[in-house]
Amino acid sequence: MSDADLIVKAARKYLGGDPSLLGLQALTGGAASATWQFDLKTEARTTPCILRLQQGSSVDTLALDKTTEARVQTAARSAGLPVANVLFVLRSEDKLGAGYVMERLPGASIAQKILRDHSFAPARRLMTSQCGEILAGIHALNTADLTDLPQLSAAPLLAQYERTYHAIGHNLPAFELALHWLKANIPPAQRSTLVHGDFRNGNFLVDADKGISTVLDWELAHLGDPMEDLGWLCVNSWRFGYSDLAVGGFGQREELFSAYERAGGTTVNPERVQFWELLGVLKWGVICLTMSSAQNPGESPPLERAAIGRRVSETEIDLIQLLKSVLRGNDIGQSTH
Repeated sequence: MSDADLIVKAARKYLGGDPSLLGLQALTGGAASATWQFDLKTEARTTPCILRLQQGSSVDTLALDKTTEARVQTAARSAGLPVANVLFVLRSEDKLGAGYVMERLPGASIAQKILRDHSFAPARRLMTSQCGEILAGIHALNTADLTDLPQLSAAPLLAQYERTYHAIGHNLPAFELALHWLKANIPPAQRSTLVHGDFRNGNFLVDADKGISTVLDWELAHLGDPMEDLGWLCVNSWRFGYSDLAVGGFGQREELFSAYERAGGTTVNPERVQFWELLGVLKWGVICLTMSSAQNPGESPPLERAAIGRRVSETEIDLIQLLKSVLRGNDIGQSTH
């Protein structure tokens, strides 16, 4: 039985009716997920869909299983956050692997297009405040039904990526210096909230006039420091060349922090966000380094992994620039990187 037949069989079981499948197409595969798009057609309507499947990888062992990811996404949508509706979750007997099907919503997700196209200028003016408002909503979400999520504060996250870095066997001075500074400056414990874990430009669907319409990719969600999401959003790699606009290449930190606080988020401590931004750059650098390493001895990494792996040098530059700022006692925002 083909994958398309298996999807139709699962849809019939969970949604009822007698649907047919149109236009099954593989999209880009991430480190922990493979994504497919298709349409489910019934007599009443045609529903655009996305299938997210578990994809084994050694790159990031912190990714949620797909059943848990679907549960987090459903909780976020129930709380009124801009999240796609989960239609059904696969089970082992469906023979497609671990995964779930959700509605496919309109909007652009390619960050370079969002940042460069003139048609998205109205959206760019809205997105910084929207990020603050959405993050405040994520961090306010009731986690009573999500207590089984990983509890990941700064120390265990840093230890995770340090272990991964050392296991690769490369010694990069910028990484070593960043690890030394981060371990010496771990912020004291703060209240724990739901953390998206990968909230950044590229993981949003954006309407050209209305801005952010949907938040994607909840596979790294966990319980932890809410400032982690703010710092990750400001990592230079997610500015896609617009480095003077610290928030995703479309805005500034001050506007983000102000919108976050107005929407009910906790008071922002810029130094704490600074720590998480630096840790975020190191994290992305370690992921890139892992991507550039072959999975099996004597083999070259696949082209997609190698293309990401080449960005290790970019993260080295970012780490040095950020460390120059913190060691001088400056706000990271004064960095010229």
